[in-house]
Amino acid sequence: MNKNVHLEELSQKDYKETWDYQSDLLQSVVDVKIKNRRNETSLKTKNYFLFVEHPHVYTLGKSGDMSNLLLNEEQLKEKGATFYKINRGGDITYHGPGQIVGYPILDLENFFTDIHKYLRLLEEVIILTIAEYGLKGERSEGETGVWLGVGTPFARKICAMGIRTSRWVTMHGFALNANANLGYFDNIIPCGIKGKAVTSMHAELGEEVNVEEVKEKILKHFKDLFEVDEFIIK
Repeated sequence: MNKNVHLEELSQKDYKETWDYQSDLLQSVVDVKIKNRRNETSLKTKNYFLFVEHPHVYTLGKSGDMSNLLLNEEQLKEKGATFYKINRGGDITYHGPGQIVGYPILDLENFFTDIHKYLRLLEEVIILTIAEYGLKGERSEGETGVWLGVGTPFARKICAMGIRTSRWVTMHGFALNANANLGYFDNIIPCGIKGKAVTSMHAELGEEVNVEEVKEKILKHFKDLFEVDEFIIK
């Protein structure tokens, strides 16, 4: 098993370009696995972790409902936003500047073969990260992601998650609202869940957070929880 993870910072990058890049990385890992099982090779599969910030974009998961996007094509252009139907689980979400997006492309056979455990550990990474800023992140039963104020009338999501897997290889991941403009969430029914708000670290703390510092904390907790041997920086 290979528990090294190749870490790549993509800075701000178009959503479709990043999606294609993820797909290529996933396919390269799957190809190795197929050849290994045919006894054509005996190579270790690689793992990747991408950090990225997207320009304004709305994405709808494969089980999502188009009615949860509250803008037409012209209104999207006015907002400077794009829209994609994509192949992850979950419904609709927003990505944009000030948001920390993480895409782990992991061969789970290097770690554990349990999708439920994978999602819960991703949530735990974020819960432990925001706890360092005095924020109590929680899980909401039946709703993947990280929330604040669960069980109160003021429940609000701070981190959305959605993934896809193929032959135990993951793609897509999480989007943590660090300093994101929350006004863009007004144009959707986030994750298809009515009556619950969205928040950010900035909104909760009353000041902008240092994004690079938050990323460092995310990686620290990811390494601990997934028992990563080493991050290899590209």
